[in-house]
Amino acid sequence: MRLLFLIFIFCSFNSFSQWKTYSIGVNGDTINGTDKNNLRQGKWVHHVDELRGEPGFEEEGEYKNNRKEGPWRLFSLQGDLTGIEIYKWGNKDGVSQYFSPSGALIREEGWKAMNPDKQYDTLEIEDIDHLNQYKTVIVKNEGVAIKHGTWKFYDPVSGMIIKTETYSLGKLEGGKADKTVALVDSTKASAKPKEVLDYEKKNAGKKKIKVKDGSVSY
Repeated sequence: MRLLFLIFIFCSFNSFSQWKTYSIGVNGDTINGTDKNNLRQGKWVHHVDELRGEPGFEEEGEYKNNRKEGPWRLFSLQGDLTGIEIYKWGNKDGVSQYFSPSGALIREEGWKAMNPDKQYDTLEIEDIDHLNQYKTVIVKNEGVAIKHGTWKFYDPVSGMIIKTETYSLGKLEGGKADKTVALVDSTKASAKPKEVLDYEKKNAGKKKIKVKDGSVSY
């Protein structure tokens, strides 16, 4: 018994020693931990109080090197689930869903995360004017999430879709492009950035990846 107790103490000490700061959650798990480099890691819970008429909320999910990663769940201060957001590199990615206080789905948003460590990205996207045809675009990376895919707005009572909007890397179909996104059709570009030329040279001959929007299972 004494040996088992010492093993428990050693494992507990070893698991906590990786953290510079941390908290213990209501279930006894380690949350809100920062590593020795002051980077947020692992499971986190944020609490935001009501302020100037804006409702407060809580959100929970995981950090990887100070960036949100994977699913994050939003709750009202009454404990009702109000949203599920997916993150990559600290930015929204994939499909985010939002719910009414009664739990009815009221909105779905499509996002594509941009890697903040890269200045440019070369992507294959579907041509919204010609289905099943793809074109190469060069994206100047602003390090933010870009609206991408179909946004759906629901009637919370009937559950029926009352409005849809379709985006292709920040550009609303039939509308204006997002000002935070700079797209250049590679077939018309006269001069490509050095970062893009290096990327294309490195990946010459490799099969291109098609970027498609899709739903996310929870």
